[in-house]
Amino acid sequence: MVNNERKVGEVDKFISNLPKGIQDITVALREIIFESSPELTEEFKWSMPNYSYNGLVCYLQTSKKHVNLGFHKGNELQEKDINKLLQGTGKTMRHIRIKKMDEIHPEVFTSLIKEAMALNEG
Repeated sequence: MVNNERKVGEVDKFISNLPKGIQDITVALREIIFESSPELTEEFKWSMPNYSYNGLVCYLQTSKKHVNLGFHKGNELQEKDINKLLQGTGKTMRHIRIKKMDEIHPEVFTSLIKEAMALNEG
């Protein structure tokens, strides 16, 4: 279980107002992000949870029917995405769209989060 001191109250409040199914997915993804590294910092900006390590790493963007686990430098992660989960055509950002709990793959997501953190070490 994650140390609650790392959690930001604004994010707790944001999650508590989500529809139940989306809330479950968001909570699960938040745990995976925190468990990926003790060095990730949670912030609430741009109306969604963001996670940083030497700069922006990833974010959770919710909608009525899905949650996006997004990566700020997702374009640089494409070759590491062996499962071809990343979507998006923006200049740099990419995301993984999760519609159901069984679409959550902790090992795969953790690997991508760690790769995204490594991009900020250079």
